Formats: sequence, structure tokens, C-alpha cells
Amino acid sequence: MTNQPNFDIKSTGRISKEFVDRNILTFNQATLFVKELAYGRNADKNNLASVFADNCGTCSTKHALIKRLADENNFETVKLIVGLFRMNKINTPEISATLLQNNLEFIPEAHCYLKIEDLILDLTKINSKPTDFLDDLIEEIEISPEQITEYKVNYHKNYLVTWLDNNKQINLSLNDIWKIREQCIQDLANN
Repeated sequence: MTNQPNFDIKSTGRISKEFVDRNILTFNQATLFVKELAYGRNADKNNLASVFADNCGTCSTKHALIKRLADENNFETVKLIVGLFRMNKINTPEISATLLQNNLEFIPEAHCYLKIEDLILDLTKINSKPTDFLDDLIEEIEISPEQITEYKVNYHKNYLVTWLDNNKQINLSLNDIWKIREQCIQDLANN
């Protein structure tokens, strides 16, 4: 990954040790390792080391893991971001059938990624890149690795409630839209 700041992993913290034990000795090697992992949900999102055990991760767990690695190594310019974007058939073709079946043009999705000053890193999948979502970005906030579970879900659901209130023609409940969103995530995991 070009133009990306790099550092040697020196910390003896838990996440740093997991990388070093796999002979991954720099930040750039760690980001490449994570990007090449399969996309899939982890058994325990509260335990970031589960990314190693499960040999996969989501946008949340992969980016929180790298943020924790940066923190352990006092590389404080790395920020963990959750951005809400319009997930649609153009930026996420894997969900086209689900959107069509539910008569939706898009669904607001909470997506985690990293920012290092002006650089945006999306390590979700091997072919992920910021241009996949930036044109459809609604808003973004900085979070901590501990906030990828309950806080991120609540942030996302609160936005969806407002979105549904402002788009009465959609005529779906929060539960309905969340089920559709879950199917979209499953569509992504199957590709």
C-alpha cells in the first residue's frame, strides 16, 4: 500500500504479539495481512484477537484490530472511523438482488475504515478501496475499537430511524430494514 505511513511493530501488547508471532513485523505488513483475510463475521467481536483465530473479519473487526495495533505502538495518527454511506447496487453489486427484491435504491450502511491524516484505508476485502463508498458518504465519526459493537449498532439504528421517518414512502419498520441490511451483509459474506 503506497503512501501509507509505516512503523516497525515494537510493542509487546496482545495484538502486536499476535502479529509478531506470525512474522508480521511492520504496520504495512499488518494492513496487507488483514486486507487479505476473508470477509466474515467473528465469533466474538469484543475480542479483536478473534480475527486471527477465525481467519476472517468484518470492516469493524479488521479496522479496530489495526487501530489497536497502532495504539499499542504509539502511532496515534491512525483514526478508526465509522461512516454512514448509501450502500447501493453500484458501490456494492453483491447486494443488487436484495435491494431489488425489497424495492430499495440503497440502504444506509455503517462502514468502518481508517484515516491517517488525509489517507483513507479500507481493509475490508482485498479489492476494497475508499472510492467504493466516498461518493455516497452521508456522515462520519471517529470511534474507539471498543465502540465497534453496541455503540456502532446504536449509532446505525438511530440513523435508520431518522431516515425512515424522513422517507415515509419506504413504509418499512426499523426491524424490517435491519433484516434487509442483515441479508445484504450475508450477500457480501457469500461473495
